[in-house]
Amino acid sequence: MARIAFILLCHKDPDAIIRQAEMLTAVGDYMAIHFDARARVEHYRKIRSALADNPNVTFARKRIRCGWGEWSLVQASLHAVEAAVEAFPRATHFYMLSGDCMAVKSAAFAHEFLDNDDADYIESFDFFESDWIKTGMKEDRLIYRHYFNERVQKWRFYTSYNLQKKLGLTRPIPADLQIQIGSQWWCLRRRTIEWILDFTRKRRDVMRFFATTWIPDETFFQTLVRHVVPEKEIRTRTLTFLMFTDYGMPVTFYNDHYDLLLSQDALFARKISPEATELKARLGALYANEDATFQISDEGRNLYKFLTGRGRIGRRFASRFWETESSLGRQRELMIVICKKWHVAKRVIQRIRQVANVPTIDYLFNEEDTPLPDLGGIQATLGKRTRHRRALMRMLFDYFDTDRLIVCMDPSNLDLLHDFAGDRSTTKMLEIQCEFTDDYLIGHAKRVGLAGEQTSPQTLERLLPTIRGDMTYESDRIRDAGFEHHGVIRETAEPDENAPPIARFLDIPPEKALEIAETPRLFAD
Repeated sequence: MARIAFILLCHKDPDAIIRQAEMLTAVGDYMAIHFDARARVEHYRKIRSALADNPNVTFARKRIRCGWGEWSLVQASLHAVEAAVEAFPRATHFYMLSGDCMAVKSAAFAHEFLDNDDADYIESFDFFESDWIKTGMKEDRLIYRHYFNERVQKWRFYTSYNLQKKLGLTRPIPADLQIQIGSQWWCLRRRTIEWILDFTRKRRDVMRFFATTWIPDETFFQTLVRHVVPEKEIRTRTLTFLMFTDYGMPVTFYNDHYDLLLSQDALFARKISPEATELKARLGALYANEDATFQISDEGRNLYKFLTGRGRIGRRFASRFWETESSLGRQRELMIVICKKWHVAKRVIQRIRQVANVPTIDYLFNEEDTPLPDLGGIQATLGKRTRHRRALMRMLFDYFDTDRLIVCMDPSNLDLLHDFAGDRSTTKMLEIQCEFTDDYLIGHAKRVGLAGEQTSPQTLERLLPTIRGDMTYESDRIRDAGFEHHGVIRETAEPDENAPPIARFLDIPPEKALEIAETPRLFAD
């Protein structure tokens, strides 16, 4: 009978990881865990302690810091696979999972399914001939060397890339490989895994090549499986059910998606909302149910496409099931820096990013040219961003793979502040109250079209009190709104006065907050 060793890559929510490991191993299967080295060390200790007495759980011998699009994700997978191969000699299959995945069939069904077909399940489409990559880089992922993380080192990533293009510094693809591409969620037989590990030890040239490709978790295993396994033994599909929105982001499933998930032709589903406690409980009980039967209709993607099409042309005939709960997520923290002097807020969040290592975004609802990732067009204009603000923020949380995100907003965005404050996520606000000189107010009047280069000094003199009063009024409205998590720092205050609200806002130690507050020229014009 099939015995599955699950390869779990994760970086958060230790309680969920512990429950997942206990559920999947209770029926005799195994699990090897790689917990991201950039995650909280106390979370890792909690997982190790809770699962210490479970003989069916092991851990990658080496933890590394993982980043989206980097080789580190493949390296972490290999560390976990090596640990599983050594610890579980009776494992017949190795199944890649994330912390957001859950079984949508029983263990008995999964074992019988794998026993009935001696094959590997992995998407492996021809990299150059298929249309798997819809937009963005294709060949350039491979023929140029990518040393930096595109999401957190954007300038370095594109500077290095463009310099290589300019100088023609391309490289050949290993001649004996036919590069494949597909989903990173695979299920491979033990023999295949052992062949791949042997290949990685012998072919250091291939390892060096993939180590500097971009998004290698979509090409490495996919290419190597096709290289070492006969084609007739490969099923070019994933056994994990997942869908993507019009904007290229994964669809999240909630409590009322239970029946939909069970009817799909898959063993697992990704990604399950952390808030879907009822769904998780039902799926957990299902996995241990040896008598469960399943009627597979596999209509999920077609239904999604149909409803998306209706919504796109304004014909919302049915509930769009993937939007059942439009919250940002109860476990997430949206942290808003509010300031009229945009350059001051940008300076503050730059310092926060250095000290607290939290992803930050400038005035995305105020400046059209705010640097944003390609989210399928929803980020293209200020109008779209504002209309689809919750969808936009969910995508950004997913894009940065984080539960904490900092954005900047102008004090005039009171409606947006009210909307986000009413979400089930935790919304924190840090207002920066600045002093406004006459020269600053004149510049502001020109920027917003209240004055021009030819406006007379007399007109400006009459205008300044009104503009100053308007800024005071905006701050008063924010204060009067009574937001639950609202802190204030002031340009006129000393660093030791500003440090406590910064510490509460970021949930960091006082000395770290003081380090931010003492930044030279933090409020300078």
